[in-house]
Order: sequence, then structure tokens, then C-alpha cells
Amino acid sequence: MSGSHVAELRRLQKAKTHSPTPAAALGPEMIDFFKQFVAKRQTKLAKLAESWVELVPSTLCDHCALESLSRGTLTVIVDSSSHLYELKQLLLAGLQAQILIACKSAGLRKIVLKAGRWDESPRKFKNRE
Repeated sequence: MSGSHVAELRRLQKAKTHSPTPAAALGPEMIDFFKQFVAKRQTKLAKLAESWVELVPSTLCDHCALESLSRGTLTVIVDSSSHLYELKQLLLAGLQAQILIACKSAGLRKIVLKAGRWDESPRKFKNRE
């Protein structure tokens, strides 16, 4: 190749390539999002969880998981029907009123219990055969 061809190729390469436009920094946006949405919700749930652990007997706490807080309704998963029944009786006997008063600032208005599992490990059953 002659010198003029090489110079022409370099000129074309410079013309064809473009430098990427610098993107806006994502860090400040993520911090604002965290402060506006995550931190506020976390403080509500932390207050709720703290009150739950304080007011609910520890024998039942081990079998419960606070699933969600949506529109003032706390959904609690209980791992067995016997524990669900026991917790429901305690809530009806006045525990629910105590929790609602303690968590009024978090916007709690109602507690819903549901049977279920929150752990990911499969349960092992004996083979019945």
C-alpha cells in the first residue's frame, strides 16, 4: 500500500468512528430513589417488626413471617394451621389492638393472617410406600 492509501484509510477511520456520549452519573439518582422510596418504607417496616417481636410471644414469632404492608394491611404468613389458630385467638383477645396502637405511625390499620411457608428449602416427608 502506498502512503496515500494509508493516509486515506486513517482519515476514513477517524470519520467513521465516534466517541460515545458520556452518560449521566447514576449514583446520585440511585441515592435519591433510595431516600425517597426504600428508606421511608424500611423505617415503617422496622418499627412494625420491632413491635411485632415485642408483643407476640416468642413461641409464635418463630412460626410467623411478616410478608407485606400494603394500604395499611399487614399480611402475616404462619407456617402451620395450629399456630395460625393460636395467633388468631391471641389477636382476637386484644393483641391486635395493642399492635395497631403501637404501629399507628407506620399506617397499620389491619392484620391479615394466612397459612403458608416462607422458607425455600423443600420439606422432607417419609416415603409412605
